[in-house]
Amino acid sequence: MNKVILFSFSVLFSFSVLSQEPTTNDEGSTYKFQKIAHLDASPVQSQGYTGTCWSFSALSFFESEMMRKGNKNAPLLSEMYIVRKAYEGKAEKYIRMDGKINFEQGGAFHDIPWVFKNYGIVPSDVYSGNNYGLSSHNHRELFSGLQGYVDGILAYSNNKGKGTLSPVWKQGVSGILDAYLGPDPTEFKFNGKKYTPRSYAAETGLNMDDYVSITSFTHLENYEECLLAIQDNWAWGKSINVPLNELLEITENALRNGYTVAWGADVSEGGFNFRKGLAIVPEDESSIMVSGSDSRNFSDAGADKQSNAFLTPVKELEITPKMRQEGYDNKTTTDDHGMHIIGLYKEANGTTYFLVKNSWGTNNFPQGYLYVSENYFKYKTINVYIHKEALSEEYRKKLGI
Repeated sequence: MNKVILFSFSVLFSFSVLSQEPTTNDEGSTYKFQKIAHLDASPVQSQGYTGTCWSFSALSFFESEMMRKGNKNAPLLSEMYIVRKAYEGKAEKYIRMDGKINFEQGGAFHDIPWVFKNYGIVPSDVYSGNNYGLSSHNHRELFSGLQGYVDGILAYSNNKGKGTLSPVWKQGVSGILDAYLGPDPTEFKFNGKKYTPRSYAAETGLNMDDYVSITSFTHLENYEECLLAIQDNWAWGKSINVPLNELLEITENALRNGYTVAWGADVSEGGFNFRKGLAIVPEDESSIMVSGSDSRNFSDAGADKQSNAFLTPVKELEITPKMRQEGYDNKTTTDDHGMHIIGLYKEANGTTYFLVKNSWGTNNFPQGYLYVSENYFKYKTINVYIHKEALSEEYRKKLGI
């Protein structure tokens, strides 16, 4: 997941308190969304010019988990601490695999348990990860430096056996990260108490073994563990495969029962329009006029998309497992972006929508959120990440949990 949008605006806005009146996605829109379930979430953040949506969305999910477990004043967790430690892990694996594995800004939800278990976590107030003096996160120069360094180390080690690696090459990675993100916080004080990242991880009350990734593709065996075949899954995290209708049911039931959901998806579709606070799959795709093009990292918010479908409900495609699989196989469905589902709504025409918290700032009508139709979810979901107890007893038995 490495799509990026720059929206530097960040306000302490929360959707946790809404009236029972229908809500909508944009000014002048006739969409009317009635709340079924709406769960607590921390304020919307901006990932800036970085490919770190996976960290922002997953930590937003875990912050909601802390709220669900009773900590209504849960502190923001440091996305950049997770990013730092993931870079260290990616660099080591990249060298061990002779560069035959992805080394990029992107990551996956599995990265967060990997960091928690191996290093711990720190609050955002302790480690902002912005040591370069800009008003928002920007990893263009940082990543360029890291990429050049690890490729240089790799080239040296592949010099026909003459380049035996020294034991200090990893310190070079740490030095670059220190310069841009700040020194690795091995000990810190927070709210008057001294912690290490490991002891603070214990303080959160989060058990990383309580969470599971679920996906749905027809080339995989149902109810079996599988390796999620996406380029940013450098940690080789496992998912459980289920039929498409069950993926939707599991996600809806989690929200109805008080559990939010981390969501990995493709956002490069014409029907995904953050500016209009909506993601849909119109039956007539030609109704969406796209001007311009998406930048490599969506740093300009992507191509401009105009259609009456973003203001007036239209008929959507009925998504089948075959359509979904074809998109994955022909690479029109790719692992673009990580987000956080915190609500379930019903539109006036009867279609179910998910309320999704993004990490692209608050410069749209729903102030950082968007409504995603069940059809878009079925078509373009890569995986969801949930607490095991969000699964019914029937599903836990099916999935061997």
